[in-house]
Amino acid sequence: MTKQKRAAAIDRTLLQHALIDSFRKLDPRVQIHNPVMFVVYVGSIFTTILFVHSLVGQGEARPAFIFGVCLWLWITVLFANFAEAVAEWRGKAQAEALRKTRQEVHAKRLREPRVDAPFEMVPSSQLHRNDVVLVKETELIPADGEVVLGVASVDESSITGESAPVIRESGGDRSAVTGGTRVLSDWLIIRVTSEPGETFLDMMIAMVEGAKRQKTPNEIALNVLLASLTIIFLVVTATLLPYSAYSVMQAGHGSTVTITTLIALLVCLAPTTIGALLSAIGIAGMNRLSQANVVAMSGRAVEAAGDIDVLLLDKTGTITLGDRQATQFIPAAGVTVEELADAAQLSSLADETPEGRSIVVLAKQLYNLRGRDIRRLGASFVPFSARTRMSGVDFPEHQVRKGATEAIEAFVKSHGGVLPEAVKTTVAELSRGGATPLVVADGAKVLGVICLKDVVKGGIRERFAQLRRMGIKTVMITGDNPMTAAAIAAEAGVDDFLAEATPEAKLALIRDYQKEGHLVAMTGDGTNDAPALAQADVAVAMNTGTQAAKEAGNMVDLDSNPTKLLEIVQIGKQTLITRGALTTFSIANDVSKYFAIIPAAFVSTYPVLGRLNVMRLATPESAILSAVIFNAIIIVLLIPLALRGVKYTPLPASELLKRHLLIYGLGGLVVPFVGIKVIDLLLCFLHLA
Repeated sequence: MTKQKRAAAIDRTLLQHALIDSFRKLDPRVQIHNPVMFVVYVGSIFTTILFVHSLVGQGEARPAFIFGVCLWLWITVLFANFAEAVAEWRGKAQAEALRKTRQEVHAKRLREPRVDAPFEMVPSSQLHRNDVVLVKETELIPADGEVVLGVASVDESSITGESAPVIRESGGDRSAVTGGTRVLSDWLIIRVTSEPGETFLDMMIAMVEGAKRQKTPNEIALNVLLASLTIIFLVVTATLLPYSAYSVMQAGHGSTVTITTLIALLVCLAPTTIGALLSAIGIAGMNRLSQANVVAMSGRAVEAAGDIDVLLLDKTGTITLGDRQATQFIPAAGVTVEELADAAQLSSLADETPEGRSIVVLAKQLYNLRGRDIRRLGASFVPFSARTRMSGVDFPEHQVRKGATEAIEAFVKSHGGVLPEAVKTTVAELSRGGATPLVVADGAKVLGVICLKDVVKGGIRERFAQLRRMGIKTVMITGDNPMTAAAIAAEAGVDDFLAEATPEAKLALIRDYQKEGHLVAMTGDGTNDAPALAQADVAVAMNTGTQAAKEAGNMVDLDSNPTKLLEIVQIGKQTLITRGALTTFSIANDVSKYFAIIPAAFVSTYPVLGRLNVMRLATPESAILSAVIFNAIIIVLLIPLALRGVKYTPLPASELLKRHLLIYGLGGLVVPFVGIKVIDLLLCFLHLA
């Protein structure tokens, strides 16, 4: 089966489930949670009773007319249920895909955290917090946990969708592992950090199921507004019945408005369009976030992401590549740059650190220095170690070393040489500029300096410019000294920076911004980030980070891409804009429907109201039926927009307001005039009114 056919089959299944759920949601205990649609629901019941009464006795209007209104009111309720059900089933489909990745595996539970310790085989469902397990090559990690011993390559594609394996090791910010991922090499001893049923995968499944989504504060406020408008229209509509009876009595002609007509009027004037789509918009926002491989712990976080105006980013791994890279060879007096590059490459071949590998690559790129027959030269390598802070290569007649300035100075002195003043000056200048200098020496002879820099990621400056256009201030957080921080901040294009940052300083900075009325977002992955993440309004923890960071955040990025926050902000803003656009459209709709129903309801008593029939609708019955039918159909036509969301464009608030009024405000006025008129013509053509 092709990918397109599979997608079509999935969509058909989703729609079938959503259709069934539309009828299940007719339960009054479900309907009452949406006040606007509950009014339509009650109106549907009343018109059903009126229709039955018209069949068995003297009805207030023709049975066909009452039945038409009754039928389309029920369809309106079903369409609203369908919109919410489609959004929910999209989340449930994603949750089902995640469930398929979860497997019951057997784990080696250790009696103590040693690779050679006695163990017992237990099902992963019987593992509890603080249990210690051993996971070897090709085995699945049985539960969420922290690596306490070992280093291994782990395949996390079942969770993140990324094919590239990642390194997990004890200590630091790369110690967290997720149950269901697979160890590809070596082994890990893991301390379990979750109870059965409380794993990160379980949490993901629960969060992507839209049915478990809680309403956000803005959504609750909008619900209250819509409910208030509905109550106002309910009171106004209720008073029209005695007013109509009094008017007929005074005028001596005409007929009293029917309850069926009043219910139709209430349903059409109440903000039913946005009331029907509001839940679908919110659920769809969380679904879009999960499709971006971000799990939100609450709908509140998604909404807050659309309102943030300050963004705090950690420098290392977010703004910069995270590993220092060799950028320049600076030879000492009497040494050519090629000689220095050759010696630097040779002395780095045994250095497995990212810095060492970058030196080898730079020498190859700049001077085409490639592999050579080391055995023929009789050389032996000296690996880099944290104790000596050097790496190198020994030849029969001489020794080449590369390392920290102090270590190389001691090495040169042991061979009877000294570190030249010019080299010391170069080292000092590089350090002041925020770079890291490494010195290369051949025995007593100093060959020069290698410049290592924390390289700013490509395209990051443009992303910060985009955030600035969105009205978001960017602040870089780093442990570097102020001079180094200022240089990197200028290169990256951030608006501000915090140097020599401690956990306390990060927390204080966020609180200061919040006191000024700002909404603050932050990304982090370390335990030292946890206090600030807990304080931030939107806190995105990296999946590769520590358990403390993930528990403190209200979102987790499964891809561990700190710049993903730009996408998160866009999804949050898109959710808010979609809600605003459809609210504008819904309220504008009411004006048009007013011109359809009010003249139809009272023209027999007040013929002058016929002038308001600007659409020239055929009869009062066709006018009312056309408005009710349009009110139902427009809901289902707007479902794709509610689920997909209005496209977000970074514009000032005033420009967005103008665009919404022009597109959705004006559209909300014009579309009903056209739609109601077309339906009226169709009803007359089919002799249904």
